[in-house]
Amino acid sequence: MTIRSTRRAWLYASVAGVAALAGAGGAFWRSRAPQGGGGRLVEGFWSQRFERPEGGEVAFNALRGRPLIINFWATWCPPCVEEMPMIDAFFRENAANGWQVVGLAIDQPSAVRKFLAKTPVSYPIGLAGMQGTELVKQLGNTAGGLPFTLFIDGGGSVAARKMGKLDAGDLQSWRRA
Repeated sequence: MTIRSTRRAWLYASVAGVAALAGAGGAFWRSRAPQGGGGRLVEGFWSQRFERPEGGEVAFNALRGRPLIINFWATWCPPCVEEMPMIDAFFRENAANGWQVVGLAIDQPSAVRKFLAKTPVSYPIGLAGMQGTELVKQLGNTAGGLPFTLFIDGGGSVAARKMGKLDAGDLQSWRRA
């Protein structure tokens, strides 16, 4: 074997090793990512309340018993803002069939009010602030990234979780579930 072929063998082995580690790391990360359903809601979940930007509050205990989508978002999060019109359209189309949608803003109340004045939505928005950050983590999004959406079925079970921007297929598959 020549020096050149030995170096080439080491290079191929190194590349294969890095690829194997990357694949294993990716598989591990995906296994921990909060994409699927299942799991229980955190204790006290249904007793939570959040102020609304326009006054009043979102009380989770009033939302029990019907399908519920909770979308965690922020005004400074481009994918959050991009998915809001689609979520709003879903809510308007499905509210008569018992579907509920709540947006929980992990943001400054003044920023949320200013944003909603320019870009209103039909579904209720709660001002979650730091409480929302902790709730996101307790619900399976340990990284705390946004957007994060949770689908709770009518029986109160977590049917699906989605880290990242929703697409129409997500909402339609949840509607059919």
